[in-house]
Amino acid sequence: MLSRMARISIAAPRRVITLAILVMIGTAIFGIPAATSLSGGGFLDPASESARAAAVLADKFHRGDMEMVLLVSTQDGANGGGGVLEGRARAVGTDVVRQLAESPFVAQVASPWDTPHPGPGMLSADGKSAVILAALTGDENSAPKHAQALADRLTGERDGVSVQAGGAAMVYAQVTRQTEKDLLRMEFIAVPLSFVALVWVFGGLLAAALPVAVGGFAILGSLAVLRGIALVTDVSIFALNVTVALGLALAIDYTLLIISRYRDELAEGAPADQALVRTMTTAGRTVVFSAMTVALALVAMVLFPMYFLKSFAYAGIAVVAFAAVAAVVVAPTVIVLLGDRLDAFNVWDLGRRLLRRPAPPPRPIDQTFWYRAAKLVMRHAIPIGLAIIALLLALGAPFLGIKWGYPDDRVLPPSSSARAVSDRIRSDFDANSETRVTVVIPDTAGLTKPDFNRYAAELSRVADVSAVSSPTGTFVAGQPTGPPSAPAAVAGGGAYLTVESTAPLYSPASETQLVQLHAVELAGGRAVLMTGIAAMNRDSVDGITSRLPVVFGFIAVVMLVLLFLLTGSVVLPVKAVVLNMLSLTAAFGALVWIFQDGHLGALGTTPTGTLVANIPVLLFCIAFGLSMDYEVFLLSRIREYWLESPRSHADNDESIALGLARTGRVITAAALLMSISFAGLISAEVSFMRMFGVGLTIAVLVDATLVRVVLVPAFMHVFGSLNWWAPRPLARLHQRAFAGESEADRPEPRDDYLTAVH
Repeated sequence: MLSRMARISIAAPRRVITLAILVMIGTAIFGIPAATSLSGGGFLDPASESARAAAVLADKFHRGDMEMVLLVSTQDGANGGGGVLEGRARAVGTDVVRQLAESPFVAQVASPWDTPHPGPGMLSADGKSAVILAALTGDENSAPKHAQALADRLTGERDGVSVQAGGAAMVYAQVTRQTEKDLLRMEFIAVPLSFVALVWVFGGLLAAALPVAVGGFAILGSLAVLRGIALVTDVSIFALNVTVALGLALAIDYTLLIISRYRDELAEGAPADQALVRTMTTAGRTVVFSAMTVALALVAMVLFPMYFLKSFAYAGIAVVAFAAVAAVVVAPTVIVLLGDRLDAFNVWDLGRRLLRRPAPPPRPIDQTFWYRAAKLVMRHAIPIGLAIIALLLALGAPFLGIKWGYPDDRVLPPSSSARAVSDRIRSDFDANSETRVTVVIPDTAGLTKPDFNRYAAELSRVADVSAVSSPTGTFVAGQPTGPPSAPAAVAGGGAYLTVESTAPLYSPASETQLVQLHAVELAGGRAVLMTGIAAMNRDSVDGITSRLPVVFGFIAVVMLVLLFLLTGSVVLPVKAVVLNMLSLTAAFGALVWIFQDGHLGALGTTPTGTLVANIPVLLFCIAFGLSMDYEVFLLSRIREYWLESPRSHADNDESIALGLARTGRVITAAALLMSISFAGLISAEVSFMRMFGVGLTIAVLVDATLVRVVLVPAFMHVFGSLNWWAPRPLARLHQRAFAGESEADRPEPRDDYLTAVH
């Protein structure tokens, strides 16, 4: 198939390019506005308890589970010294409350001006600030849009009184807006730097432009796919970041591999057409296998319930597919059209001419750095291998202390209003609405006032509960203190209670409190549902960790099968899975050490003592797939030399050295270029995307250096000829599966290999 595709590119290059340009234009027109169709949420399991509680609140009380918080503040003397409850501050506050109450997007409003005895957390300790709590209608997709519209109208300075917007709904809204800005910044950083690095690697300006064009094709196609999917289901806006970074990275990887192999074929004296056909049947085959491994690793994220992770699967699969198609269709066609001009505008030749230096003579393959490095590693395979393993395990040790969390306002930069409001509430108020737990009773049939009182009183006795507001009154430490001081209601045969908590979010005290609240029984053992950030954090973590065994098992089986099809061995796939897991240890350890524990200043983010649970899983799936990307590059070339050899133990070592000599520079250059794309994510102002960029950059660099260049040769040397072993039934199956390959497409003996052996 790849041979025929190459011959089509040779026979009709202009038609192929015209078709590719038309596809690119069509996907650009449809896909570029994708950001307007995507959502900023997706962190919660829709089948979880907190999600079901939110559904009851929406159905029976016409309010969502997302809250908007407006902070009203005044300065000394601004209103005659009477504090925020009097004077101009009172006038501004009550006007804001009125406008909120009139909004169709607001289900309920609570403020300190509504009652002579404001509830906990409504007033600051100095009396100069107050909060307005607005329960919004809609879910995590629509509520943030409502919050942004209200904030645009209500916030700002009025008569010396400032009004700022915060709360969960504003966090989501500002995260979405910030992500769009981060995406543009990443493109401005990654694309120019990648092109400069490509010029350094390829030499020629035209050759360097080809991967950028392939990356553009992949990115635009993926944006069109994301927008199309968003028409029928929720898609996270964060998928855009991965679309750009991964599209550019894979395009560079695949195009670099194809151009490098094409140049090798030309250097060995093959005519241009024959060199291209052979390139596509060898390097093209590697690209196809690589794309399948990366795509199937990303498919695993569809198994998670939250659409945040599903969205990365959609984006990743689309970008891999478009990058692979562009690499095996567009790239060879451009090579045909450019011909000898592929290496035109070579900056290295220009530099040598200006400096009047001759071109360096070609070196025999056995004198190259990568060949000698492989031989050195294999001479000391066991001590070097054990040392690298020990180093990676030590770097990964901090991951043993990981604590999972749910993203809150601290993922935003301090300059954002949602972050500023929450920081003020944490420092100046005696209670924080973010720690509140809402207890939802879906069915109140048969419940009496004493039942509500008894249940609320028991809840108020739980550790770190400051007050419980029930439909029948407010309770503190088991005693009634008055009417409800926070939103509480009975409607549609259901009810909900508000539990004010002083337990810090994501702390052991918060986890213990949730368990104890669940242990309090309502009359008749009636079921209740709990929601709030603490409950959502618990449900989000449970939704991920409960599915990890299935996801890891799926990825392992898929990788084992694909690598068996590539190599015909059962040993090499197992080795690859083990080493890929090992290559990720440094990245996971760094995430905990930097972003959870706060070392290196948390790289400009705010450490909360937890990691957003979705990010390590996302990092694992993508980085594992990319590790297999390099594994396929290396094993494909080693296998070629192995098949050409007499297949002794010495031939195994020689095949390893020659394979690394041919691909080491490609893998290292690809890793450098890919790390530039991912490092662009580090500029993100949303902290968990910065964390994601750091993790991917470390994972790619460690895998391409310590693992591919050191551990793979060491392991393969120790196993010797056993590397290529498979049980006879599987060996026969592999032979039958590839029996259709024509002799013209199979690797031919190479002079450099025969010279090296002799």
